[in-house]
Amino acid sequence: QVQLVESGGGLVQGGGSTRLSCAASGSIFSINTMAWYRQAPGKQRELVATINSGGSTVYADSVKGRFIISRDNTKNTMYLQMNRLKPEDTAVYYCRQLPIGPWGQGTQVTVSS
Repeated sequence: QVQLVESGGGLVQGGGSTRLSCAASGSIFSINTMAWYRQAPGKQRELVATINSGGSTVYADSVKGRFIISRDNTKNTMYLQMNRLKPEDTAVYYCRQLPIGPWGQGTQVTVSS
């Protein structure tokens, strides 16, 4: 029943920063682990980061030290702060509830060189 809407994508210069948001509608957001995924053209969708109900986080090696996943349970919203962006970060970014859940529509992030 949960619905997810990603936003915040756009064009950013390499080395810059931006923040993505994932707004969830549903009554059980606060107790679920949430995740950010991304999919580049011609590539399979990959896991970027997760955050559980207690705030513990896990990051893919490719983004560790640059991205920060967070959540605000009072707003039913998850965030992905993206710093020191690289062209290889260019992808459509999706949020999802784990271990199973629907996909949002995704938001495009394009990083110029």
